[in-house]
Amino acid sequence: MDGSSDPNIARKAWLSLLAKAPAADVARLWATAGLTPDHTLLRAPEIGAVMVRGRAGAGGAPCNLGEMTVTRASVRLSDGAVGHGYVQGRDKAHATQAALVDALMQTEEAGKVEAMILAPLRDAAEARKATRADKAAATKVDFFTIARGED
Repeated sequence: MDGSSDPNIARKAWLSLLAKAPAADVARLWATAGLTPDHTLLRAPEIGAVMVRGRAGAGGAPCNLGEMTVTRASVRLSDGAVGHGYVQGRDKAHATQAALVDALMQTEEAGKVEAMILAPLRDAAEARKATRADKAAATKVDFFTIARGED
């Protein structure tokens, strides 16, 4: 997790990680982990849209940028733990797996889920971030001014 003692902050971190992770990565890690928790769907995966808001120049007045497609799902494990998953796009399996991971992270399986699913997703996200930073650094232009003498 993120080392925070506040469980809400830790939960936000893993939900954010699951929402941003590529669906194929989540599916592959889920299959590799071999987790088959007994669960019921509280909210079957459903596709909808959310309004994305932004600010001009990161500090101006809020404005609506447009809508983004999201899929959400909620599950309850047999021990009563409830998990929610919200992901970008229309992948119902991704939303369900995110909800299952969220629920399992609230049980004694949290260590296994962290090691087998969340840690690899976090490593992949950091690698993608580093690759983007390297690409941006390659296009960096250093401007300098040559001092001109005045006549």
